[in-house]
Amino acid sequence: MTPETIATSFNPWLVLLSYAIAAVGSFTALTAAGAAQRVRGGAKRFNIGMAGLALGGVAIWSMHFVGMVAWQLDLQIGYRWLETVVSLVAAVVVSTLVLGYVAAGPLTARRLLIAGPLAGIGVAVMHYLGMYAMRFGGRFEWNFEIVAISVVIAMVAATAALWLAFSTRTRAHRIAAAFVMAAAVCSMHYTGMYAASVVCTTRDAGAMLAGLMRPSELPAIVAVVALGIAMMIGLDLLLQRVNAAMPAAYTR
Repeated sequence: MTPETIATSFNPWLVLLSYAIAAVGSFTALTAAGAAQRVRGGAKRFNIGMAGLALGGVAIWSMHFVGMVAWQLDLQIGYRWLETVVSLVAAVVVSTLVLGYVAAGPLTARRLLIAGPLAGIGVAVMHYLGMYAMRFGGRFEWNFEIVAISVVIAMVAATAALWLAFSTRTRAHRIAAAFVMAAAVCSMHYTGMYAASVVCTTRDAGAMLAGLMRPSELPAIVAVVALGIAMMIGLDLLLQRVNAAMPAAYTR
């Protein structure tokens, strides 16, 4: 069969949903990281861990796979479990390291210029690991100039988001930072998708691929991961508020 480039498109409502997920995950992560600045010891490490889970697991990983569900093409695709799980772990680990570094002390230009680009690179690493997990009857052909642009976009926007989040402590700035961070994640994702052309090399484009996770399974998996992380972080922040309020109540 002569290789054929497959036309692709996106479901706009799912694209909007992917941005909303990235924004909620970013806001939760930045809130937990801000809380980590006000405590020490085990509480600080725990908050940083929760922030890394929110940013890596929800804002980056969950957004990516909702974006993949939004991607529409006339070709049967599947995802290898190993690379998919590795991409989740990589996103969480990089996000935890970045937010831990930022929250370790006052926000300086040096700290920002290290953490911001690393956060952007973390987004890119997760994205391309997730793409590497894909299997289908064909191959990707990449425009590496656009790939490079996607990484630069993520680095610049992530740096701006961290500056907004940690230069002040107001909720309005944190919300604005979450929207900017979500823009960083989504811009990197969809620019990276634009860099990829799908070339079909099989006669049966609709043939099922054995042993792989199907796109129809992604929404349930993403929902379990995102909601599980959100519940853990919500409970953690609630308990911290209760513990902070108890001494004041007893002193009245």
